[in-house]
Amino acid sequence: MINEPSVDALIRKLGTNENPASRYELCVVVAKRTRQIIEQMQSTGVTELPGKQKEIVLACQEIMNGKVTIARD
Repeated sequence: MINEPSVDALIRKLGTNENPASRYELCVVVAKRTRQIIEQMQSTGVTELPGKQKEIVLACQEIMNGKVTIARD
């Protein structure tokens, strides 16, 4: 279970005041980024992230750091 960052904090970070993000959008973005991280690890032969961190936690941290955003049409 991921406690930090919180779901509410991730939603605020993804959205804007004019166009807030939904929980569904958060789930889609986190899942997509997690799959990308796993694919990158497999292609480079990395078996474990530093500190035995999970891929989904890394994806959430990237959202909080502003490295991952929503691309809206």
